[in-house]
Amino acid sequence: MPAVVMLDLKLPKLSGFDVLKRMRADRRTKAIPVVVLTSSSEDEDMLRSYELGANSYVRKPVDFSAFAAAVGQLGIYWVLLNQRPPG
Repeated sequence: MPAVVMLDLKLPKLSGFDVLKRMRADRRTKAIPVVVLTSSSEDEDMLRSYELGANSYVRKPVDFSAFAAAVGQLGIYWVLLNQRPPG
């Protein structure tokens, strides 16, 4: 199982919201931290993400180097620093 899922809301076949709903409904994946990493600046998207069980909501930087740095920092936090529940 992954230590963390970085999820975009705008996916080609299934929305990120649908992926998040399915993850939270499945006992095997419901405790995996999900970081919504998206270009959306809509407050409604942020609220819905948290309502569906997202652990964090991050707006993607437009600049690629800033994006790469943000993903690196997110990875360090969620994989190395965050304490997951046992089991």
